[in-house]
Amino acid sequence: MTTSGTDFASTDCGFGNGNAPQGAASNGSPLAFQPHRLVRNGTMQTLLARWRPRQADAFLAHEQPILLDAGVDRTGIDPDHPVRLLGYYNRSSAADNRGLVLLLHGWEGCSHAVHNIMLADSLLRAGYDVFRLNFRDHGPGLHANPYALNRGVFFGTLLEEVATATHRIAAMAGDRPFYIAGPSMGGNFALRLAVWHGHDPFHNLARVVAISPAISPGNATLALDRRPLYQRYFRDRWLKSLATKAALFPDLYDFSSLDPTAPVYALTDTLVRMIGAYDSAEEYFDVYAVMGDSFRNLTVPSHIITAADDAVIPVQDFYDLTPHPLLDVQIFPTGGHVGFMDILPFRHFLPGMLVELLDQSS
Repeated sequence: MTTSGTDFASTDCGFGNGNAPQGAASNGSPLAFQPHRLVRNGTMQTLLARWRPRQADAFLAHEQPILLDAGVDRTGIDPDHPVRLLGYYNRSSAADNRGLVLLLHGWEGCSHAVHNIMLADSLLRAGYDVFRLNFRDHGPGLHANPYALNRGVFFGTLLEEVATATHRIAAMAGDRPFYIAGPSMGGNFALRLAVWHGHDPFHNLARVVAISPAISPGNATLALDRRPLYQRYFRDRWLKSLATKAALFPDLYDFSSLDPTAPVYALTDTLVRMIGAYDSAEEYFDVYAVMGDSFRNLTVPSHIITAADDAVIPVQDFYDLTPHPLLDVQIFPTGGHVGFMDILPFRHFLPGMLVELLDQSS
């Protein structure tokens, strides 16, 4: 697997701390991440993050599946029926309850992905209740077939249904603080929900955290296509998902003409044209990008944690963001894509980072 080409030692980010791009505001103390020299490589960081300690998923025995009415279906496929999104709720057993955290997942991930399990475990131990929401056409398939819940295909632009579900989840917090966090595509959704909060506030939303967010989905897809193993991994999972959807709704979909060897960007272009959702992949990706001055109307403290050696999220995108006093961007020299791992002892650092940021609101 190719690396991102970023030399840990040559980066202008300070060693051990996340640094904000010049002019970006910081609404919290810099986080610390000083991994062992042997794991200061983006690809290694990304691969190591797949490790899940056996004890970390003990809380799954107590999870409560909840099927949410997520409002009107904006795909145009099923306007007479509400969108249904499945999530999993866990209540912390800690004596001091500190609020409710909504965790979102990455593209082709789900509520039970390693990242979500590790984050949820640490949050529950720290006193936070956790709701892990699955996007349309995503999920572990434990209590329902995620592809059968809605007839329309998932697109990253379907923010309204996620916002509707978020309102319902936020209400579960009662008089406690509510938080939103997510990695990768989930980080993109988290940031867009932070912006959404400015015109349609979520109950008691106190803070938003995005980890390795795809703030420019188009640039992220092009970067992914330049790395064959990353490309193959996501492309194969996506095509499998589309095939499952087509098998359930053969009257609506036939994806057999999609080239299984094509770049993900080209496949996206073909798919959005095929379904008639957008005129091109470029138009589609631009709709849900959070670039430039996207945060001009931000009203809630929001944090971005990312790494200069992330192979699929170009670091330059973060330097192009317009500063905002409520937006804190911390770029680490290493960490890979949703990695942030260390050895001696072997451990995940992201869960601790997230808890540290949320604790600032306590």
